[in-house]
Amino acid sequence: MKLLDISEVSCQTGIAASAIRHYEEKGLLTSVGRRGLKRLFGPEVLDQLALITLGKTAGFSLDEIKSMFRPDGRPDISREKLTEKAEELDEQIRHLASLRDMIRHVAVCSAPSHMECPRFRKLLRVGGKRQPAGVRKNTRFGSL
Repeated sequence: MKLLDISEVSCQTGIAASAIRHYEEKGLLTSVGRRGLKRLFGPEVLDQLALITLGKTAGFSLDEIKSMFRPDGRPDISREKLTEKAEELDEQIRHLASLRDMIRHVAVCSAPSHMECPRFRKLLRVGGKRQPAGVRKNTRFGSL
């Protein structure tokens, strides 16, 4: 088994060494030793980092991602969590598609100004409401 030092891991994955150290501090990765001052990792770290990157891209927190690994570093991903995240992403996609459609409407609206466009005014009323921290906004602009 060829061990990789942190700079090799960083070079192969494109992930900054500081991020790799951070993931190790958070318990997502485990180094297997040191060569001088550089941390050493087994080759499985490349797959672990790919999963961490994928999880972050999908919107999982680092704590959520950490729970997807067994203590030995092998993946153990809950299908229920994946289904929940897919549903959240579906909602975000619907929301963003509706917002995109609204922006396109406003861009070509024949009203003399955006503020005279009834749909834009409605967007401002609906979209301008602040939500308390931790509360997800379920506003659908598509019905405006």
